[in-house]
Amino acid sequence: MKEIKDSNYRIEKDSMGEKQIPTKVYYGIQTLRAIENFPISGIKPLPTYIDACILIKKATAIANGELDCIPIDISQAIVQATDEILKGQFRDQFVVDVYQAGAGTSHHMNINEVLANRALEILGKEKGNYKKVSPNDHVNYGQSTNDVIPTAIRVGSLLALEHSLYPALDMAIATLQTKADEFQDIVKSGRTHMQDAVPVRLGEGFRAWSQILREHQRRIKTAEQDLYNLGLGGSATGTGLNTHPNYRYRVAELLAEFIGKPLQPAPHLMAAMQSMSPMVSVSSSLRNLAQDLVKISHDLRLMDSGPKTGLKEIQLPPVQPGSSIMPGKYNPVMAEMTSMVCFQVMGYDSAIALAAQAGQLELNVMMPLIAYDLIHSIEILGNTIKALSERCLAGITARRDRCLSYAEGSLALVTALNPHIGYLNAAAVAKESLETGKSIREIVLAKGLITEAELAQVLDLEKMSNLPIN
Repeated sequence: MKEIKDSNYRIEKDSMGEKQIPTKVYYGIQTLRAIENFPISGIKPLPTYIDACILIKKATAIANGELDCIPIDISQAIVQATDEILKGQFRDQFVVDVYQAGAGTSHHMNINEVLANRALEILGKEKGNYKKVSPNDHVNYGQSTNDVIPTAIRVGSLLALEHSLYPALDMAIATLQTKADEFQDIVKSGRTHMQDAVPVRLGEGFRAWSQILREHQRRIKTAEQDLYNLGLGGSATGTGLNTHPNYRYRVAELLAEFIGKPLQPAPHLMAAMQSMSPMVSVSSSLRNLAQDLVKISHDLRLMDSGPKTGLKEIQLPPVQPGSSIMPGKYNPVMAEMTSMVCFQVMGYDSAIALAAQAGQLELNVMMPLIAYDLIHSIEILGNTIKALSERCLAGITARRDRCLSYAEGSLALVTALNPHIGYLNAAAVAKESLETGKSIREIVLAKGLITEAELAQVLDLEKMSNLPIN
């Protein structure tokens, strides 16, 4: 270690030369080079992604210590450092821009350097003197960016799904079910092609949304299973070079214990390291969910449109003033926000698909983009659905009179007459009603097409809007 006079800096050396590193920081020379090379977005790694990387380093340190691949005191110091970070310490030391060197080497070395320097402190050594604890030789023993980063994407995605998206979906499904029960007796006009259609129950519309979200959650959980097979242990190209024969089994066992998922070594480590298809599968399921969320959010806005010149069948809870110039205006802001987030998720899915096909030979170098876009998609969808449930869905009220008025005035009621007076007669009744303003009931009786008693039974809105019982 070269002596320097300025105590605010230490000198670190790598294969390219020397650099001054601020004494107070825990990252090292390779991280500093990345900071200099990639001043791109100012976006730092997601906390969940950091957690995933740290959990991997904890598992590898334990396994390599147990297998006598690194000294046990170094293993224990690294594990202590990982536990400190998982509890919230040193989080500001992970500083590499998400748009960085291919495969994620810069972020990976940032993780390795922080853990090495903290482990050195724990062992009573000075930061930057890597003779005792090396970022490469100890923290990264038996590992490569090429197997750590795809594993981190898997683990980070699983953490985000479990902690963010699934609880939010559970909340939304339950909230919509509650509203479905509350609105079950309200009859409203159905609409297809944005035109009048036969009556439906307002509650069943909410129940349908609940079922749609439930089915999306099932699809996502099915896609999640592809993330359970880990390429960790493949080292640089999937051959397992410089790893203990039992290493990949032990780290998978430890990670499974840490996150509560049935993780296991992939049947073919090289395949797990090369292909990003499991991440694409999860991303595609998120895009599918986002598309239906856009539809639901647009439906909410239409049904709440007005208050004087729109449908106004429901009232979304006002959460903030809606205009800087029009007093008393309230906008469906939670539904609007939902659509915007979903558009972003769809964009991320396209980027993930492009990145996934851009790998060559033994490695996909676009993994940093996939890592950020996939985990971010999961978390912003979870945050969005939670906010929509709490700030919008739970507070929706129904305009019963408005719903009934539309249902009774809909020309689509003539559909129920088809079996009794025929399609052409029903179409003529609808046309006359539209031209004259007379009610369907009035025209049918005047023409003597059906008796009054029969008509009352046929045009029973309650009966007409009931769903068949399974």
